[in-house]
Amino acid sequence: MDDQNLLARTTKLEIAYTESGPANGPSVMLVHGWPDAARAWTVVAARLAAAGFRTIVPDLRGAGKTRFLSSDTPRDGSGVALAQDVIDLADALGIDRFDVVGHDWGARTAYTLAALFPGRISRIAGLALQFQPKGAFELPHFSQARKLWYQWFMALDGGPAAVAADPKGFARLQWDTWSPPGWFDEDEFARTAAAFDNPDWVPITLNGYRRRWREGEVSDPAYAALREKLAAIDQLSTPTLMIQGGADFCDEPASSEGMEGYFTGGYKRVVLDGVGHFPPREAPDAVADLVIAHLRTE
Repeated sequence: MDDQNLLARTTKLEIAYTESGPANGPSVMLVHGWPDAARAWTVVAARLAAAGFRTIVPDLRGAGKTRFLSSDTPRDGSGVALAQDVIDLADALGIDRFDVVGHDWGARTAYTLAALFPGRISRIAGLALQFQPKGAFELPHFSQARKLWYQWFMALDGGPAAVAADPKGFARLQWDTWSPPGWFDEDEFARTAAAFDNPDWVPITLNGYRRRWREGEVSDPAYAALREKLAAIDQLSTPTLMIQGGADFCDEPASSEGMEGYFTGGYKRVVLDGVGHFPPREAPDAVADLVIAHLRTE
């Protein structure tokens, strides 16, 4: 199956996605992060498709060509909402069981899927972001807190207006500072930033971060039961690969150390030396090699 630009309708969204690889191959979802777009997976997706996987790469809610069906739907950017979107897409495509590879927000989505829907998920890989038991956001130590300035900025009363005034400029700051210099060019940022023109990119971005640190942010009541369930889960039974950039200037590499006890189905952590926060872009072949080996493990 050649790479195709497709749309799938769920109860809340029209999800844009690409699909490549054999239609009868094992299904794998590649879920992008923030501030990024589905094109982050271009090289990795091609490698997976060539290796025989049915490879599906959606635009997240609020990104690219994915659209909400109703203006009344709460613009909920939580990991639970993103996980349910992936399940809804799989249902729309008639896929029962599948693998998930996620970067950044996509990594959180992968962990959340493994926690809430273990019967649907065969294996997961999380890139650049460690598992958070019970889905809880803990106040980090000072060194990590400095790197999360963008989250504190969005949590300020004036943060939303400032981000809305220059969303691409805000995203560009993260690209410029989260990895060693030289990993992207102007054309690639411009192509990626086109995904931020989605009218819900700012609302989903703000909700995804502000809800972590502030009370009273919008939550979709449709996910209340899933949130309650997630809050009680501190171990995953799904076989897990974690890929960490050794030069990640957003999420400190030390933050993903010592997590083995949270995984009862097997866990492997690999640190890529010299790689920053965007491993699918900075080291796509190394990522593809690791992911293919993980997904093929018996």
